[in-house]
Amino acid sequence: MPGHFLPQAPRPIRCRAPLLPALLLLFVAMSPLAASAEVFASELQRFRLRIVSEGLEHPWGLAFLPDGRMLVSERPGRLRLIDASGRVDPEPVRGLPPIAAFGQGGLLDVALHPRYRDNGWIYLSYVGEGPGGYGTEVLRGRLQGKTLHAVQILFRMRPKSGGGQHFGSRLVFDRQGFLFITLGDRGEMQRAQRLDDHAGSVIRLHDDGRVPADNPFVGRAGALPEKFTLGNRNIQGAALHPDSGEMWAHEHGPQGGDEINLIRAGRNYGWPVITYGRNYGSGTPIGEGTARPGIEPPLHQWTPSIAPSGMAFYTGERFPHWRGNLFVGALRDQMLLRLQLDGPRVVHQEPLLKNAIGRIRDVRNGPDGFIYVLTDSARGVLARLEPLP
Repeated sequence: MPGHFLPQAPRPIRCRAPLLPALLLLFVAMSPLAASAEVFASELQRFRLRIVSEGLEHPWGLAFLPDGRMLVSERPGRLRLIDASGRVDPEPVRGLPPIAAFGQGGLLDVALHPRYRDNGWIYLSYVGEGPGGYGTEVLRGRLQGKTLHAVQILFRMRPKSGGGQHFGSRLVFDRQGFLFITLGDRGEMQRAQRLDDHAGSVIRLHDDGRVPADNPFVGRAGALPEKFTLGNRNIQGAALHPDSGEMWAHEHGPQGGDEINLIRAGRNYGWPVITYGRNYGSGTPIGEGTARPGIEPPLHQWTPSIAPSGMAFYTGERFPHWRGNLFVGALRDQMLLRLQLDGPRVVHQEPLLKNAIGRIRDVRNGPDGFIYVLTDSARGVLARLEPLP
């Protein structure tokens, strides 16, 4: 049955004792990667779920360094280094500015510059405190040893406000090297329709924080030039389509109406004018309905909500039957969704790992062709999906 947990749980590394020295056997037995792995069957592929690292506190974002190490952000404000064996360095990366671990906010996404091997830039989104309250900010810096150096603040959301919700935020570079920052409406829905407010939008910048001259609202009176879109409620997943290079993003809806959208310059994605969601508690409608001329309809929507977080198109070789599929983490129902596409249409979806590992906060393609996920918990894990015949 698709998604059904199979009872066997073999250890992933098997060898005959005479083939390895006793010392090597001991190392393999103690390695985090040698832990027993749960085996699952899906519609197209059997796979095992291997725990790579444990004991992460509300991990949020994941990036792969060229030397095989990984960077994981923890929402309370720590950036962790994990080596290729899965060992978490007990000492977090130093050099970060003050981070406000407040409500849903804290240290959020982490991303590498597309030319990281040449310039060494690492980008972080996080919540900063300032006049008026709290808001999403973005920095870049260079990692030397265990310290972030040459730190530059590239973006500060304005205006800041006192609420503790809907900060976004994902960081995505497109093929032209522009940096996209996804934001939330900060729980104040009408802000998402304002051009003089960063809330509820996608931001587009050069890699050094400058505003591109061709941003859609540049030169428009009363508009913030960094804005690329408006009408977004709370975007916590974004990825480039592997063929078109266009950015796709999903966002949380209220009590239904979680959306996948194709992000395009100057478009209005409707929140809170149109939505499939409803008011919490009362269940009453929000806005004018589910469609209106001049407002972008979603490519796909989920009602009831799945609480989407994290998003990746699978482009590796390990799962040939999954190539081109879109994977979305879900906090509600604790699952990973596999979406089959026909152009921009979702034609089929399959839940994976439902209630098997916890609330999935992020999902990434690994450079090794495996699929990696982070779970949102005080004892969160980094895990990966590995194919079986």
